[in-house]
Amino acid sequence: MDSYPVPENETDVVIYEPEGKIGYITLNRPEVLNSFSKQSLKELDEAFVKAQNDKDTRVIIFRGNGRAFSAGNDFQQPKEEGWEDEDVLDDHQKLTDSIDRYLRIFDFPKPVIAQIHGYCLGIATQMAIMCDITVVADDAKIGFPSIPVGGGYISPMWSWLIGPKRAKELSFTVGSKISGTTAADWGYANRSVPADQLEETVREMATEIAKVPSKILKIKKLANNRTMDAQGFRHAIRAGAEFDAMLHYSNPVLKMTKYMREKGMQEAFNSFNAGDFS
Repeated sequence: MDSYPVPENETDVVIYEPEGKIGYITLNRPEVLNSFSKQSLKELDEAFVKAQNDKDTRVIIFRGNGRAFSAGNDFQQPKEEGWEDEDVLDDHQKLTDSIDRYLRIFDFPKPVIAQIHGYCLGIATQMAIMCDITVVADDAKIGFPSIPVGGGYISPMWSWLIGPKRAKELSFTVGSKISGTTAADWGYANRSVPADQLEETVREMATEIAKVPSKILKIKKLANNRTMDAQGFRHAIRAGAEFDAMLHYSNPVLKMTKYMREKGMQEAFNSFNAGDFS
């Protein structure tokens, strides 16, 4: 996937650009496959606020610059000062704050189309789930983290789209990934297209949707989301913060996270595959 042109002197790691009735939110950390840092999460929130306040745009396309949509959480970023004093309740609050961010995408008053190419891993898969429509490249790689340091946080969101049996299989198998074509077949994505047709397909889809007045789109989205809420969607994904916080303070995960901090992600990955954390 070719890189998208970045405005001159642009230093933001998330960019909002309106083009008529279509607005683009672009993740712009291509050097790390658009993995999410604290800064990029903050700027993502700001980009959605800009998009919401833009009265001209009716549809938002959410995409990534460079070779991937997003490789998920940036585990290489330094820990915040004072993290050693945090406990399970602090962790639960951080996870809840993250879920609130995802739900802001779910509740966003304009249709959001996720345009997925390359890698879409971990928390990036959650963001795509919260979008109204997801279109993926056939060769995209969509899946779970490569080291099991959490649980009950990502897979429940997948369950709503692909069913609990498939979600469990992917969750139980560390680092599991599916292709774009499988994602569409299983219901994670609306459709899968060849990578060289992805951008054009999404733009055409957004253009057709943007013909509908904003107020009508807003109510259509709300009506569909209300059905999911009636089935327990919001309650179920909020419970994920509890399960993940619980596991983060379990002995196996504490051992793995300590090893990751000391040896790095790749060495931790190699050690896990060698069975050193059994």
